[in-house]
Amino acid sequence: MTLQPLATAVHRAYTADLDAEDFYRMLRLRVDVFVVEQECPYPELDGRDLEETTRHFWIDSADGYVLGYLRLLEDPDGTFHIGRVCTAKSARGLGLGRKLMRAAVAEVQHSPAVLAAQTYAKEFYRSFGFVEDGEEYLEDGIPHVDMRREPRRRP
Repeated sequence: MTLQPLATAVHRAYTADLDAEDFYRMLRLRVDVFVVEQECPYPELDGRDLEETTRHFWIDSADGYVLGYLRLLEDPDGTFHIGRVCTAKSARGLGLGRKLMRAAVAEVQHSPAVLAAQTYAKEFYRSFGFVEDGEEYLEDGIPHVDMRREPRRRP
């Protein structure tokens, strides 16, 4: 796998518009990071990927690996959930997570958005306008805090 992203383009698609190979590559990165690397045996496949409104954002390497990923979920009340934000271990420090977050926040800027941040990443999410919304808690043995971003008013 190369570290060089393919022009660092952020791709975006609803699940229904993904081909099986792309979807597999995204799920593989999520499992590699959250289940294997962080040693959290949890049900990564939670069914929400298949919801009609779920959007996937990712960055490919020049040789076809997914280097960065996030998932955007939409609830019936119009609140968006940003989650599964991850970068391949070999591609960290290249700013890929920031590019993915900018794309997701731009898409939901006029709606409320929430996320469950690993506490070490709170400052990263604050830089996108998220604020802590509750107390720290453990999820799968990792400290987290819920964060929220209020919608921007339309001009």
